[in-house]
Amino acid sequence: MHPILSKLFQKRGIKDYSELSPEEKKDFDSWKLILDKDELSLGDILKFCNSQIEMIESKWRDLNLEQQKKAELIPYHTCYKTLAGAIQSPKVVREMLEKQLLALIK
Repeated sequence: MHPILSKLFQKRGIKDYSELSPEEKKDFDSWKLILDKDELSLGDILKFCNSQIEMIESKWRDLNLEQQKKAELIPYHTCYKTLAGAIQSPKVVREMLEKQLLALIK
C-alpha cells in the first residue's frame, strides 16, 4: 500500500481494506491505481472520471440528500462528463466512420 494511503488509514482508524464501505473501496481503488503509477494513461483518467460520475449520480439518487447538496454536484458532474467525452471522442468518431464505411460496402 502506498505510504500516503497507509497514513490515511491510520488517521481514520482503519485497520484493513475490508472495513471500507463499497463507495470508500471504489475511491481507495482509484487512488491506489493513480498512486501506483509513475504516469497516468488516458485510460486511467477516463476510468477516474467515470468513477466520479458514478459516485455523483449515486448521490443524486439518494432520496435523503438535500436538493441543495445535489445541486452543488452539477459543476463537478459537468466537468467529469466533459473530460470523459473529450477522451472518448476520437473513439466515437472512429466507430461512426467504420459504420459509415461498412454501410457503403454492403
